[in-house]
Amino acid sequence: MSKNYTEASTNGLGLPAMQNFAAVAATRPTRSNAEIAHDFLNLEFRMESGRAIANFSRFEGPITVQLNGDVPTSANAEMSRVINRLRDEAGLPISFAKAGDNPSITIEFQPRAQMVKVVPMAACFVVPRVQSWAEYKAERNGPKVDWTTMTSREHVAIFVPSDAAPQEIRDCLNEETAQALGPLNDLYQLTDSVFNDDNFNSVLTGSDMLMLRVHYAPELRNGMNEAEVAKYVPGVLARLNPAGNFSGRDFEEMAPRSWVAAVEGAFGPRGGSASRLRASDMMLSIALAQGWHDSRLAFSYYAKGRSMASAQPAEAVAALSKAAAIYCSIPGAQVHVAHVDMQLAAIALAAGQPGQAIAFSDRAIPVAKRAENASLLATLMLIKAEAMQNTGRVDEAKVLRLDSLGWARYGFGSERQVRARMAEISNLGAQGRRG
Repeated sequence: MSKNYTEASTNGLGLPAMQNFAAVAATRPTRSNAEIAHDFLNLEFRMESGRAIANFSRFEGPITVQLNGDVPTSANAEMSRVINRLRDEAGLPISFAKAGDNPSITIEFQPRAQMVKVVPMAACFVVPRVQSWAEYKAERNGPKVDWTTMTSREHVAIFVPSDAAPQEIRDCLNEETAQALGPLNDLYQLTDSVFNDDNFNSVLTGSDMLMLRVHYAPELRNGMNEAEVAKYVPGVLARLNPAGNFSGRDFEEMAPRSWVAAVEGAFGPRGGSASRLRASDMMLSIALAQGWHDSRLAFSYYAKGRSMASAQPAEAVAALSKAAAIYCSIPGAQVHVAHVDMQLAAIALAAGQPGQAIAFSDRAIPVAKRAENASLLATLMLIKAEAMQNTGRVDEAKVLRLDSLGWARYGFGSERQVRARMAEISNLGAQGRRG
């Protein structure tokens, strides 16, 4: 993890102490039990690659966790919070391993450069039947680390970059621990879950805790096939989630691989602005051809707007507005709307519309806090501060900008990254003043 920086910068602002989130009440599932049961089976018996998983698998008995490698300063506290929530909200018998224990889940921290050499596209990931980075590298091309051959879980390893920002470390611990324990797939239509590669939710939600409760329900057994699990899931959900016994929406089928590949092109680490725009065009084309009206169509419009924000701001606003309208109609998608608002606020700032930028920021800031997303929160605060400065509220802007930096340290990590985000937003403000 990056060091703590407190020295003054050239603009006279030293970085204050890093902010952290207080405990936030978990959201409750909003979908019907019938929808949740359908999604549960798709999460359990499919891989993200589309490969089928023949057998249900989970840990039996007490589950222990051990942190190894170059463990960042924040990791123990973050993992303690995850473990406490899993015990309290999902009812799991999980704890830190004691000295001399053979842990169920090993979380090893490696420098990002080492991880990228082996798995270029993954920020963090989870694999079965190994307990160290060295063992994974030796076995990574063999059947030992193939999830589709699992009938029970005894040892699972999670690999996380040791030099990531504190928020990324927290996100990895939430998401990868959930998959180490439970479902292995991600579904883009789940707006209220970390089992979704859109990365809008980054800490475990009430829906995630319910999925884990179902995964560890006594009615289910290791080695069951999909049909056997499907017989029990409706009854399990009726018992665990009586509020979900209502008629819901039609079931949504999984997205085709072509759309998922387009998502990876639009949001992945490779390619420039032109290739991202082409990928977002493909996302939207497939979404419309599929006849979707759910979060995947909204995500496609979001990708389109995001890719056009600098070069074609008017077209970007149109696409982002369509995304916002869809997300606003979906229960549990408030943080998705906040991400759209951030994009719209940045465009408004650059267009010389500081009042609009402030309005979008004000709507999104409370949502970002509830979602525990420090990078989003800091960005919104910086945009609002720049907009306030452009309206002559210079002293208020300075206070807000300083307040944002504690969150920026948690969200972005290093001083260099914090300063880069500040400079990016300052440039947008300068564009607005020139306009």
